[in-house]
Amino acid sequence: MKNNMSENDEQYYFNFSFFKVDPKWRWMADLAKEESAKEVDNIIKNSGIMFRSYSNLGLRDDTDFLFWFAAKTIEEIQIVIEKLYKTVFGKYILPARTYLSCTRPSIYVQGARKEHGFLTGMEPKKHVIVYPFTKTREWYHLDKEKRQVIMDEHIEVSKKYPQVILNTTYSFGIHDEDFMLAFEVDEIRDFQDLIMDLRETEVSKYVKNDIPMIVCVKKDIIPLITSLG
Repeated sequence: MKNNMSENDEQYYFNFSFFKVDPKWRWMADLAKEESAKEVDNIIKNSGIMFRSYSNLGLRDDTDFLFWFAAKTIEEIQIVIEKLYKTVFGKYILPARTYLSCTRPSIYVQGARKEHGFLTGMEPKKHVIVYPFTKTREWYHLDKEKRQVIMDEHIEVSKKYPQVILNTTYSFGIHDEDFMLAFEVDEIRDFQDLIMDLRETEVSKYVKNDIPMIVCVKKDIIPLITSLG
């Protein structure tokens, strides 16, 4: 499992914005929906910030799609979402879940080599699993050496899955979670196998909450919007 963050990376804010579509959207004429999709595509692509779009259609009951943004300021993220809401399509969507986090160097993997992932511009894999994560207070009461030993075991297990790309960001003080993890993978079972193995490591004893785990399928903006009914 590769982690794309290194000490030399520029700092970015990540925003995972999940949306539900109003059923009234499905009653619009197909031509109007296609034009609306092009409008959204134009606005987001010209926003100047990094983004990816994914579908949750049929996979969950609480969200239909995800826009994943990365920007150097939170104001840039707000601006693009404001413009999204001002589109025709924006009148027919409601926020379902929103997560905010930022990149930081890991204290457990010093000098990590920069690998593939969202910020490197690599070709996206077929799926991303968005994974909010919070550890118990007991974890932070352990001395640093003990935490490093536990994390070393965690890292060694993760190395068995180089096909799984990990984007780790931090939500301390800016959202309700400790971490936001986004696992990119072509085969969902590879991610499932990884999680099952990680459940057997000692670090799992210090997990307070690691739900929801939201499976998303990569789709470009126009086919994503036109697929929503």
